[in-house]
Amino acid sequence: MITILCVEDEIDVRELLVEELQDAGLRVLQATNGKEGLEQILRHRPDIVVSDITMPEMDGIELLAELQINYPQFSNMPFIFLTALADREKMLEGMRAGADNYMTKPIDFDVLMAKIQGLVLRIENRVAAGLEF
Repeated sequence: MITILCVEDEIDVRELLVEELQDAGLRVLQATNGKEGLEQILRHRPDIVVSDITMPEMDGIELLAELQINYPQFSNMPFIFLTALADREKMLEGMRAGADNYMTKPIDFDVLMAKIQGLVLRIENRVAAGLEF
């Protein structure tokens, strides 16, 4: 079963996101900030991370940078930013940081699920081919 980590400090948004992903048959882990997200990644090695950018303690861009610099074993783990920061410069910053995708709030769950389904297919194809993801 595919595991997704949701890193989101706004409880209402996180609960809605978790519910939608669980309804789609995915296993979901949760974290309230990047620091907790990093702990969850190191402990559980999720298949996909969906993360807000603006959070206390460690933001989403800092989380992604921490993974890339200090934990290269997670370099293939898909990372989606989900944020209220809709301006073009913020989107470019997120993509330059190494995110696989960038979505703005309010969440369009059909689009998010399509993106996740594409990533799940990629993961399953790599696993079937005997490649690590």
